[in-house]
Amino acid sequence: MNALAALGRAAWAGLDPEGFFRRHAADPKPFPVRFPGLGEVLFFSTADGARDILTAPGTHCRAPLPNPIEPVVGPNSLILLSGEAHRRARSVLTPPFRGELMRYYVDLIAEVAAEQIADLRPGDRLLVGQAAQNITLDVVIRVVFGVTDRGLRREYARVTTQLLRSGSATLMLVPWLRRDIAGRGPWARLVAFRAELDALLSAQIEERRGSGEHGSDVLGLILDATDDEGKVLGDDVLREQLRTMLAAGHETSSTSLTWALYHIHRDDNIRARVIAELAAADTPAEIAALPYLGAVISETLRVHPTVPIVLRRLTVPLTVDSVACSPDDIVGIALPALHFNPGVWQDPESFCPERFLGARPSPFQYAPFGGGYRRCIGAAFAHNELAVALGTIMKTVELRARDDGRPPRAVPRGIATKPGREIALDVIGRR
Repeated sequence: MNALAALGRAAWAGLDPEGFFRRHAADPKPFPVRFPGLGEVLFFSTADGARDILTAPGTHCRAPLPNPIEPVVGPNSLILLSGEAHRRARSVLTPPFRGELMRYYVDLIAEVAAEQIADLRPGDRLLVGQAAQNITLDVVIRVVFGVTDRGLRREYARVTTQLLRSGSATLMLVPWLRRDIAGRGPWARLVAFRAELDALLSAQIEERRGSGEHGSDVLGLILDATDDEGKVLGDDVLREQLRTMLAAGHETSSTSLTWALYHIHRDDNIRARVIAELAAADTPAEIAALPYLGAVISETLRVHPTVPIVLRRLTVPLTVDSVACSPDDIVGIALPALHFNPGVWQDPESFCPERFLGARPSPFQYAPFGGGYRRCIGAAFAHNELAVALGTIMKTVELRARDDGRPPRAVPRGIATKPGREIALDVIGRR
């Protein structure tokens, strides 16, 4: 492949990841894509390839660097660490996100969702992407930091939103653009917003440590936690982990919430079944446990994995789906291709929640949260958050889809992909 063709493939993969990778769903052969600054990645789209990559131990691979999200989250982010550093950080950060603890937050999630739609009346429009971002960002600010003061929550939301908006796809994917031009330009703005967020985080950490009352939110649990060597996270590392939670925790969930509302309201049968199931759920905890609503969320994540690729840089030789790979090779799973593989999924182009009722695909056929020792620590919380937010919205207002033509395309935005245009639903009434 010549250099121009390789550049075109990388641009297509970066700008339209779902469209690009789905083209490879029916082809079992691995395919290379060369990304600027990172190098060539050999992508796999089969369950065998996913198994070989996800079951490789941490001693056999590491996070591939440089990573385009590093300017936002920082080099000590759990997403970017490898080896012992990754294992120690994960041992501190994982316990607060255990499913049984996260279930305590379902009432708060319902409260946040209800507040967001409280003023909607018949004849209004719900801008789904904007509402989803507001809900998931407020949830992560309250769940992670326990911030109850409305003004401080608004400040966190403002700075976090500006930081993520400043991390454009071009700036993230082309490292040589990250230059400060006399204190101006896209890179200077990103650095300034990151410093502003770090100042808020430092004040929050200092206040908690000074009070001696760490609290039962995620920040409090992390401040009390030590790794297996008895060490706590230093302030610099802690700030980067909190930045990661703010960025990754709400960007991915807001995208999934947006897509789920879109698909529910594009199919009257799915919408009617969700509404009927919700009628029997009286509490947020009961909403979180509804099977069909859970299947809608699972199908949304199959069709639109918010982080569409899983990458590993090998440190030892490894055979992946019968392909011999060498140390320093980067191997990847193309989730849109894996999730649309016709050898695994019947009629993969259809949005069909029923495929997840009474059936659980293997973690090598379906991996929206990654897998193996690097699986997303917030997966259980994300599922509860999506179910409760969706259920609260649909139990409160009756919505109807607009005929907006072709479905929106998923495009990179910050740390995840999301619909390339706003999705609007008409408010028909309140329930």
